Amino acid sequence: MLFALLCTDKPNSLDLRMSVRPDHLKYLESLGTALKAAGPFTSDEGQPTGSLVIIEAADRAAAQAMAANDPYAKAGLFAAVEIKPWKWLIKNPEAA
Repeated sequence: MLFALLCTDKPNSLDLRMSVRPDHLKYLESLGTALKAAGPFTSDEGQPTGSLVIIEAADRAAAQAMAANDPYAKAGLFAAVEIKPWKWLIKNPEAA
């Protein structure tokens, strides 16, 4: 089952985001094939304001655990994390 993690940064947290980014990227890499896509939301000026992470997990509890183990979450970067089941219908390379 796929889940979209919609993560919103706390205000004025760019320094925290950048300091934790290397650990965050390592964590995402460690997810292997469970990670389907990831990247930051940005302001109109291009500054990161949050994250979109699409993962495969057995259920919502597993997705919540993956979200909670992200170094960004552990560092307190996010003001909110919304976890939504997601279906990849268009341009899914695994469906071809």
